[in-house]
This record gives sequence, C-alpha cells and structure tokens, in this order.
Amino acid sequence: MIKKHYYLLFILLVISCQQELKEENQTPDVINPVSVEGKTATVITTSKDSNLRLTETGRYKFTRSTQALETENSIFVNPNHTFQSFIGIGGAITDASAEVFAQLSPEKQQELLSAYYGKDGIDYTLMRTSIHSCDFSSGSFTYVEEGDKELKTFSIDHDRKYRLPMIKRAIAEAGGKMLFYMSPWSPPAFMKGKKDMLGGGKLLPEYNEAWALYYAKTIKAYEKEDIPVWGITIQNEPMATQRWESCIYTAEEERDFLKNHLGPTLEKEGLGDKKIVVWDHNRDLFSHRASTIFDDPEASKYAWGIGFHWYETWRGGEPNFNALEKVKEAFPDKKLLFTEGCNEAFDPSKYQYWPNAERYGNSMINDFNQGTVGWTDWNILLDETGGPNHVQNLCFAPVHADTRTDEIIYTPTYYYIGHFSKYIRPGAKRVSTVSSISFLQSTSFQNEDGKIVTVVMNSTDEAMEYKLYVGANMAIPVKIPARAIQSIIY
Repeated sequence: MIKKHYYLLFILLVISCQQELKEENQTPDVINPVSVEGKTATVITTSKDSNLRLTETGRYKFTRSTQALETENSIFVNPNHTFQSFIGIGGAITDASAEVFAQLSPEKQQELLSAYYGKDGIDYTLMRTSIHSCDFSSGSFTYVEEGDKELKTFSIDHDRKYRLPMIKRAIAEAGGKMLFYMSPWSPPAFMKGKKDMLGGGKLLPEYNEAWALYYAKTIKAYEKEDIPVWGITIQNEPMATQRWESCIYTAEEERDFLKNHLGPTLEKEGLGDKKIVVWDHNRDLFSHRASTIFDDPEASKYAWGIGFHWYETWRGGEPNFNALEKVKEAFPDKKLLFTEGCNEAFDPSKYQYWPNAERYGNSMINDFNQGTVGWTDWNILLDETGGPNHVQNLCFAPVHADTRTDEIIYTPTYYYIGHFSKYIRPGAKRVSTVSSISFLQSTSFQNEDGKIVTVVMNSTDEAMEYKLYVGANMAIPVKIPARAIQSIIY
C-alpha cells in the first residue's frame, strides 16, 4: 500500500513537471476545441490612400465552408494550438520624449497620453526608459558625481524635471499598471577605460561591483517614486561603438558580469525578483550571445530572457527572423523581447511615408510568430526635428509634436502598432496561424476573455479577397485594401 502511494505521488510529480515544461516551451499546447459557428467577427482596418485609421469596416458571421481551394487566398487559424504568453506592447519614454511633452499645452499633453495609454487610444502596457542619459537626451549626465566609486552622491534628481512626471502621468492614464523596464547606454565616464561615456569603450574590471550596485540604486530610487520596476537589460547595444553613450561587452564579458556581479548584487539588495534581459541588440549576433550566456548555468539562472533590436538591416538584406526561431528552439525556457526599433534618418516630408509603418507590421508579425512575448517601440514622442538628440541622431517616432504650433502629428506607424496593442492584451496566448500566400502576413492571439485577434497585413499595391478559416471548416470572406492592415476580432 505504501509503495502504491509513493508510485501515485511520483506519477503526479511527473505530470506537473511536464505541464510546466509545456507552458514554457514553444511546442504548441493542445486546448479544448473552440467553436466560432454562428459567431460574428469584427474587422478593423487601416489603409493607405484612404481615411481608414483603426476603423471598423465590417462584421461577418462565420459559416460552414467547403474545402479551401488553391485558387483562393486563405488564412488558417487553429485555436486548438497555442504558444507563448504575451506580456505587452509599448514604447520608451526617453528624456527627449519627456522634454517635448513638457512643451505642449495641457490639452495636447492629455491628448497624447490618451492616444497612447487610454482605452480609447492604442492602450500601451509596456514601457522602457534609460538609466541616466542616452543619445535621446539634451546632454550626457549620470546619477553620481564624477569619480564617486562608492556612489555616495547617487541621486535621480535630474529625472524629476521632465522624465518622472511624464512616466507617472502615463502610468496613471494606463490605469495605474505598467510593465516598466530600464536600460543603460554607458556607465559613468570614470568607470570606463576611455574615460568618456561616448564612443564605446569598456567597463573597467575594478568598477564591476560599483556598476552592478548602480542598477540596484536606480531601481530602488524609481520604486521610491511609486514606479514599480519589472526588469532591466544589462546594456543597450553592447557590440556597437556609437558616437553617443555606448559601452562594449563581448559575449563572455556580459556573461561574467551577469553571473559574478549583477545577478548576485540584485539578489543581495533584495531585488532578485527583477527580470534581467541580456543582449538588447540586433538579431544578427543574437544566437551567439544567447548560446554563450544561456549555456552557462550560473549565468543563465539570473537571465529571464534575451532582448533584440531590428537594425541589422543597416548593411542591407532582410530582417533575420530565423535567428529568433533558432534561439527559441535551443532555449525554450528563455523569453524573447523586442526592446527597440525605429525608422532612422528623420525627414519631416515623410511623416506619412507608408513603408515606415509596414516595417513595423512586418517585424511585429514575424517576431511574434517566432515566439516573442513583448514588443517595445523606441521614443513615443519626438519634435519637428526628430529630436532632441545631443549627437544629432535624429529619428522618427510614431507621434511627433510641432512645438512651434502645438500640433500633434500621428504617423501611419502609430495606427499599425495599434492594430496589435489595442486588441491583444497581456496574458493572451499566440494561436497557430498560417497564410496560404506570402503576400498576406498574419498572426493571431487569444485573449484571456476568450476573444481571438487575427492581424492580417497586405503590403502589396493590390486589394485582395481572402477567406479566414477558423478550425476545420468555419470561415468568413474578407477583403483587405492595398497597403493595409486589419485586426479581426471574434
């Protein structure tokens, strides 16, 4: 009888472990069958050369359909198979965003906050900011006085003028909750061999402990301001020598800093629950960085996941989405997080340049389909110059403000992001989705309330008709305009 009792306990333990592994893995879960028979789908559309901007363009009732044909355009959604859990979509409140925001009238400030964080806006749930300055600041600064290795002068007073007030108002507009994380661009100059925050360089080994403690002090200072910090990335773009704040870590150096200094320091400071994201750079070297850090058990235990940007295309070619797939395949327990992307080379004549928005749609659909759990845009707001930026690295944001006229300018990118962020909510599970043709890109998520959101993008110059199949034989006919994106909710 005792042996039988222990045998049953063993079986229950095995089942529990298998379930935990399934939830973390990219292998699809098989869930209870979902039926959409007789139910109505709502189609929301944004399209070029029209006034459609997150506009409802139709409601269609699912009916039984015959076998899909090769002559049809089809998108197949199988809600019986789900993948990663979604944590949110959002953008960065940089010093630049906050400084521009402060120049707007109170009415325009509220409009912007509602547009990004309100229920009637695109409902952001994720936020990033820098640890002291980055290029999108009016100048370089740190939270300590030069040479203060013991961090006795540590203070975030610089952030109180613009950044903290905007962050607090954004979180309040979002209902008081926000997944908020922070990234450093460079340690203070005295901690680096080149004694300069700009132009790359490396952290000197004798400052490993002081720099690790700097993260902890930053987290605690922000939380003292009633801004809960979900996590940090170790270093923004650790393989890029930029003319702005930057710092280089090889894969081995980042691994060792994490396991010997940052991870233990956060635990010692009572911050062991904070998520640590490695890499925070482009997809091109993504796999090597993941292997170096995650194959080391002592480093890997501190890492929640790996972050990435999209700028590997600066040398030409297509985004390297395959790297995401391979890393997720090799390390299924680690999360993928898109931490930054923007359209570079600001030109005010291109506010409404449609390919800028399609770059976002293409990345978001493919990133999610490869297992990404969250997606973070770069600056949420910039001015009419594409700044301010203290090294003139001027870029686009989804929304710009003309500070001369108190005008807010919404680019197509804002609406394309909204097709995901407004309807796919934290806790959603990605659902198996396949398009029969490459011209139509698509992904789907099922929210916790049971509603499924399928996003479809057409980046061709031709309108298309397609059938959306859900399950084996339930379908609706949909037409998508040329150069358009749709969210279908059912």
